[in-house]
Amino acid sequence: MTDREYFMPFSVFPGIGPVKFEKLIKHFGTARNAWEAPSAGLRILLGEKLTAKFEKFRLEFDIPKFKKQLHKKKIDYVCLLDKQYPSLLKQIPNPPILLFVKGDKGLLTQDPAIAVVGTRKMTGYGQEITELFAGQLTDAGFIIVSGMAIGVDGQAHKSCLESGGKTIAVLGNGVDLPFPSSNAHLYDRILKEKGLIISEFPPGEPPSKGTFPSRNRIIAGMSQAVLVTQGASDSGSLITAKYGLQFGRPVFAIPGPITSSLSAAPLRLIEKGAKLVVSPDDILRNFQLSISNFQSNKKNESIFKNLSKEEKRIVDLLENESLQFDEIVRRLKTDPSKIGTLLSFMEIKGILKNSGGSYSLSN
Repeated sequence: MTDREYFMPFSVFPGIGPVKFEKLIKHFGTARNAWEAPSAGLRILLGEKLTAKFEKFRLEFDIPKFKKQLHKKKIDYVCLLDKQYPSLLKQIPNPPILLFVKGDKGLLTQDPAIAVVGTRKMTGYGQEITELFAGQLTDAGFIIVSGMAIGVDGQAHKSCLESGGKTIAVLGNGVDLPFPSSNAHLYDRILKEKGLIISEFPPGEPPSKGTFPSRNRIIAGMSQAVLVTQGASDSGSLITAKYGLQFGRPVFAIPGPITSSLSAAPLRLIEKGAKLVVSPDDILRNFQLSISNFQSNKKNESIFKNLSKEEKRIVDLLENESLQFDEIVRRLKTDPSKIGTLLSFMEIKGILKNSGGSYSLSN
């Protein structure tokens, strides 16, 4: 067997994570040497109790049998020795020993990739901005990376697929277990449309409270940037963004209504130095990218389709003239905060433009 195959048992044994594994490799030179190391040498690095558990584990673990089980489930893997291991992820502190993968493994080495994350309790506003940003970033050539959770994560994957793009779902459990079960249809769709499901946790391992922060570090680590669309003050997306900042990735945040508790995460990130964005173009400029003329024209053709009743009223109002905010409120006889939110979102969508407080339809 090759040395890369000896990475598998270390990724399965629960007592050895990336930190201890790195120490073993530095001491013994290769994964195979570490796997076959004498007990005395292991005790120096792992201690008495963990060494005893590890010795019992390696007597029972059959590498060829495990490989057959992976093959049967159509699961592949990449380890730190492989060229297909994501180069950005390899550069973070304590990268995963191994990634179990299901789907198009080639996506691991394709750039650019951006993490799009946020709350599980997504509002209508959160859904719309996630759909808008994920869709247009996909059009510009980004692979969308997220955690396949309900809410923003799931919407980011869906919007990417609906735009004909490729997406990577990073799980906090085994890649053979669609989680949450309510997103099983999304799991199937990602695989059907040649996306990718990955995890550092072995097949069959269920999610737990501790696996999600580990999952979040992978999402940030393999992406060129992190975008947070919506989240509360305790949102898990803050963990992903924190890792992004630690890894030197640009972190983008979309401001939301100040009256909403789900605007807290983006606002907190902006306060700490994340880049405020109100349009996908703000992100694209950071990477010196743009949507192709064909895609831009396609967007312009459909920009006034599927407007809500409230949006249609504003479009009709501005069809022949530009108006100030107060005048729009006066004519529509609607709550100013609601009008403000509508105008902001229509501006993000490219329906309106704001010139010194005067709103008009985009060309």
